[in-house]
Amino acid sequence: MSDTRRAAALPHGRARHLVERFPPSRGRTGSGVGSLYHGEGREELLAMLYIVIVAESPGLLPEVGDLAWIAELGEDTALDTACAEVDREARRLLDQEPLALWSRIQKALTVAGRSVDGQVRQEAIRQSALLGTMMTPRLGYAGEPYVPGLPVAGVRQILDALLIVADDGHAPGTRVRLLTPPHDGRSATIIGAGWGSSGPPVGYLVWLDGATAPLSARPDDLIVLADQETVPR
Repeated sequence: MSDTRRAAALPHGRARHLVERFPPSRGRTGSGVGSLYHGEGREELLAMLYIVIVAESPGLLPEVGDLAWIAELGEDTALDTACAEVDREARRLLDQEPLALWSRIQKALTVAGRSVDGQVRQEAIRQSALLGTMMTPRLGYAGEPYVPGLPVAGVRQILDALLIVADDGHAPGTRVRLLTPPHDGRSATIIGAGWGSSGPPVGYLVWLDGATAPLSARPDDLIVLADQETVPR
């Protein structure tokens, strides 16, 4: 019950809940796929995405009273349904180029930092400081400066898996076989999904075994291997 109450609390409570619900994992040995659902700062980036929605699209937010009532039921699925539009919008934001996303987050945090809602205002101030830390250059092993950047891939996979719970499809990590030339018969791992305005995925990003880069595939271009479906929780 306490977990569903937290999952109903936007922005930060739901962000933490989803990161814990979809923990990091690794692709199948030999597939060439490394870590999935991973990246330092996933919880923070998710919270920032929700703050963007609070600042730009408040009409998408469920009523606080409705969320509190649903949370008392103790069912993740009911909360997912109530937050479906917000979660899909958060996923859509991640289709932007990283610099554009960073700029949009910064602007939203500035707006939310002046919110009359004390909880939103405090969270925006906290996340602003975290964003500054995440985008501050660090020194690598060779002494060269680098910026870690935002953990977009891991958060994208978390939201892909979440949306698939309600809209059907195959979560990142699912093993598949391609059905169309020039890669027909080859095995691959799904590492992401493409979404329309509603409904299940309109496409997938897959990593062929032994490949050095991913490729796009339509839902009809692949079939899930036996006992290899990754079932979101």
